[in-house]
Amino acid sequence: MAISTSTDPEAPPEPRVVQLDTVAAQSAAIDQLIALARHHIRIFDQDLAQTGWNSAARADQLGAFLRAVRGRRVDIIVHDTRYLESACPRLQRLLQNFAHAMTILRTGDEARVATDPLIIVDGVHYLHRFHFEQPRAALGIQQPEQTQPLASRFEEIWSTGEPGASGTVLGL
Repeated sequence: MAISTSTDPEAPPEPRVVQLDTVAAQSAAIDQLIALARHHIRIFDQDLAQTGWNSAARADQLGAFLRAVRGRRVDIIVHDTRYLESACPRLQRLLQNFAHAMTILRTGDEARVATDPLIIVDGVHYLHRFHFEQPRAALGIQQPEQTQPLASRFEEIWSTGEPGASGTVLGL
C-alpha cells in the first residue's frame, strides 16, 4: 500500500486533540489555527496579553486571512480592553482596516465569571485554555463534536458583549 505524499493545501488536516502545557505552545497553536481558518475565527480571552496577539507576525497572519476571501470574520471578546488599546496597535490597525469583518467587544457583567479562554475556528477546530491563570490547554483539529459545546459557550459569552475597541478615532 502506497503512502500518500500529497501536500494539497486544501486537504483537511489530520484530526487530533493535543494537550498543551505552556503558553508558548498555545501561541504556536493559535498560529496553526489561524492558518487553518477559512471562514470565521472567534476569540474569547481575559485581555489578549499572554499569547502573542501584539506580534507583527500574528497581525500579518490575521490580515492575510481577512484579505484572502470576502466574507471572512474575526470576532474577539475580552474582559478587559486596556491591554488591547495600549499595547496592540497592529490589532487596532486591523480593526480600522477591516471594521466590516472584525469586531472586538468587552464582556458584559453576566460573562465576567468566565475564566477559560477559547478560540473557535470554522466550528471544527478549537483551542481551549482551562483557566487563564494556568498554562494547560487543549487543541482540537477537525473535532466538530468537541468544538460544538465550546462554540455554544462562546456564543453565550458573546451575547453579553458591550462595545469594546473601535476601529474609529473619535473626539480629536
